[in-house]
Amino acid sequence: MKISRPTANEYDINSYQNRYIQAVMGDDALKILAENISIVENFFKNIPLEKLHFRYAEGKWSPLEMLGHIVDTEKILLYRALSVARGEKKSLLGFEEDDYVKAANFDKKSLRSLLLQFKAQRKSTILFYKSLGKRELSRMGLANGLPTNARVLAWFIAGHELHHLNILKERYL
Repeated sequence: MKISRPTANEYDINSYQNRYIQAVMGDDALKILAENISIVENFFKNIPLEKLHFRYAEGKWSPLEMLGHIVDTEKILLYRALSVARGEKKSLLGFEEDDYVKAANFDKKSLRSLLLQFKAQRKSTILFYKSLGKRELSRMGLANGLPTNARVLAWFIAGHELHHLNILKERYL
């Protein structure tokens, strides 16, 4: 099964969604999601221990908090994908990412436990997407007031984690 890149009529190309979707190279989100398991794991394992709690400015997240945020966001985006794939008609709520990170205390968790959560979540995400047919992948819904479908959200998940890995490379390492 292949999850091809979404077209411009499947999401608002003038929204934040586009930045994440366009950041992803390739033509199959499912393949990229699977490949990124080892990329994300190796990336975080290679961050020096003393940098795991580092913040480049006040109010910015540490690498541990970013990893926790990546996991939380994937859970939320997968819920959205499930909802629209099943035909939900109501607009799904957004979330305040800073509040979620503060409430989770990711800095008190071990890198190992966060990576285990990441891998478990990603495997669940991949299994879910493999269960969808073309109709379910393209069924339209609304999330955070924007048009979306499960295909868009698969690309969004992949682009979101790449966005945060790039921030870590540029500002932390």
